[in-house]
This record gives sequence, structure tokens and C-alpha cells, in this order.
Amino acid sequence: MRRAVCPGSFDPVTRGHLDIIDRSSRLFDEVIVAVLVNQTKQGLFSIEERIEILREVTKNLPNVRIESFRGLLVDYCRDNDAQVVVKGIRAVSDFDYELQMAQMNIGLSGVETLFMPTNPLYSFVASSLVKEIAKWGGEVSSFVPELVERRLLEKYRDAGTD
Repeated sequence: MRRAVCPGSFDPVTRGHLDIIDRSSRLFDEVIVAVLVNQTKQGLFSIEERIEILREVTKNLPNVRIESFRGLLVDYCRDNDAQVVVKGIRAVSDFDYELQMAQMNIGLSGVETLFMPTNPLYSFVASSLVKEIAKWGGEVSSFVPELVERRLLEKYRDAGTD
């Protein structure tokens, strides 16, 4: 079985993320979307909320599994018999960082990294920008699925924007 991991924080998942997940699901027998648990960062959405949202927005992809992980990605890949990490690349700046990570991963464990160029429609979309736009009442429907837009509005309505 050809299994790949698409890791990330997905706080929140964007249409760009979903494009990479969808395209990966056509290349591999199974794709694990692995939500990174980073205890040094406080996300807008809890890990559980991110997993719930990801499961809902990928339910049309039967070979996609959603999980969380902590620790080294290469250990997670080994534990799940995944031979490849798939990373979306939006710009050269993404590539510079991701290349270092890919070289470290192959050196540590032999796990390969597949760089997938982002669809030009989403090349500027970042979760942090989406959150900032939503926080101030801006329109985010072209950047995130409808469920995410709703959940963002709820989060910021409940928290206020002050």
C-alpha cells in the first residue's frame, strides 16, 4: 500500500490545504492528514475541532484518514508505515523552509517528501491571513469551506474582536 502523510496545523483548514489533500488522494492508496499538536502554540481551534472539521470537509475522499500527532513527523510516518510526506508549496519562501525539513527527514529516517505546487488560485492563502480577515469581519468564503467560515464567525462572535 502506498501511504502518504499530509502534516500541518490546519488552524483552520483552507481551500489550498484541501486542494493538496484531494490531489494527494489521487496519487496514493491512503492519505493521512496529520494535525500537529504543538503545545507551545495556542491555536484558534482546538485539536479536536480541527479534526472534526477536517473529517467533515474530506468525507468525500474515502482514502483520507484524519489524525493528530505530537513529536517527530518521521516517527509518526514510521509508526503508520507511511513512506512519503506531501507538502504544498505556495512560494519560494515555503520551498526554502520545507527543503531543509525534507533533507532532515530523509537523513533521519529515509522518509521522502513530495513537494506539490499549490493551485495558483490558492497561492496567497494562509490560515493566519484567513483568521485575520475573519477576525475583522472580512469575507473569507473564497478561501475556506463554508463550514470553516461558519466556525470562524462563531469563534470571533463569541470572543469579540477587541
